[in-house]
Amino acid sequence: MSPVTPSSWIELSESALRSNVRYIRKQVGPRPIISCVVKANAYGHSIPVFVPLAESCGIHHFCVYCAGEAEAVLASRTTPGTILIMGDIDNDDLEWAVANEIAFFVSELSRLRAAEKAARRVGKAARVHLEVETGMHRTGLSARGLSAATQRCLKHPELLCLEGVCTHFAGAESSANYKRVMDQILVYRDRIRQLNELGARGVLRHAASSAATFSFPETIDDLVRVGIALYGFWPSPETRMMHLKGQVRVRPTLKRVISWNSRVINLKQVSRGEFIGYGNSYLSMQRMKIAVVPVGYHDGFDRGLSNRGHVLIGGQRCPVVGMVNMNMMTVDVSGLPNVAPSDPVVIIGHQGNDEITVSAFGAGTNDLTYEILARLDRDIDRVVVD
Repeated sequence: MSPVTPSSWIELSESALRSNVRYIRKQVGPRPIISCVVKANAYGHSIPVFVPLAESCGIHHFCVYCAGEAEAVLASRTTPGTILIMGDIDNDDLEWAVANEIAFFVSELSRLRAAEKAARRVGKAARVHLEVETGMHRTGLSARGLSAATQRCLKHPELLCLEGVCTHFAGAESSANYKRVMDQILVYRDRIRQLNELGARGVLRHAASSAATFSFPETIDDLVRVGIALYGFWPSPETRMMHLKGQVRVRPTLKRVISWNSRVINLKQVSRGEFIGYGNSYLSMQRMKIAVVPVGYHDGFDRGLSNRGHVLIGGQRCPVVGMVNMNMMTVDVSGLPNVAPSDPVVIIGHQGNDEITVSAFGAGTNDLTYEILARLDRDIDRVVVD
């Protein structure tokens, strides 16, 4: 952490992550590679802090969205491992990826041709994962494209190392998408048969995300791309419910890795009939004591939580009153006679017998857990605990 006292800080629990890795390993079995998805700054947990933590918990394969994230993982890792770019990489960056042995998805033939040229210039084979279109209609090779790409890789193995074949499901976290996902699974199996018929051997097959790992375990293959679950969150309440359905005794499952903390910086008495903060969104109906907390929407505490959100102070749930500012919020602490400046504030996490969850944010703003985590400001200090 910075030597300067931070406005807020995020703690990452090593014991929680280790527990999540064990839980997912039990779900997928001993054989598949668990690839940790660290896109969006490791879901707000910070790539530079989270990657070494994940390595200490036995993870050595990381999936990212883009070349910039791959560069961050490359700079952060402490042990040899694999980095796989699932999305954006400019053709101008392919030589860099090949030189650093970074694998990447190929979803169109033009990218494969560019990768071959880059590999020829570098003098090293590009590590290629062929992404196939199965019904997501976003990115991916057609059946004809898969044949052409596979044949090209098999013809030039010294330039194109066909390392994997993959797809992505369109909403495995919801039963509303069940038919669509099942149709995708059938198409994907056809593509795998097609690959085998073309003579490709030893190719990593992977399609399962966190949601598919739990809701469609038949999609667990050589590798699983697990993101949100490793951080201790279910892809959706429905995923959790279906996974635990039928268990007589529900055992401990995923554990939240992240906690977000701050402190009280000021206290103020407000008379009855006064507006609090910007505008006139909150009128005090009685004499109140207000605490100022140095966290706002710049940090990732949504403005939509104005007059709706809560924090924990002194072991009690205290409501946000008035508008959330860019860097501050005001909290009603009238029920805390002993509250004082510098008292700890929990924004996400436990204090006393209560807990503020990430889903509580979503309930107030109709945001997904993914959105809330991804918006956490990169400049907030992250520190590993326990």
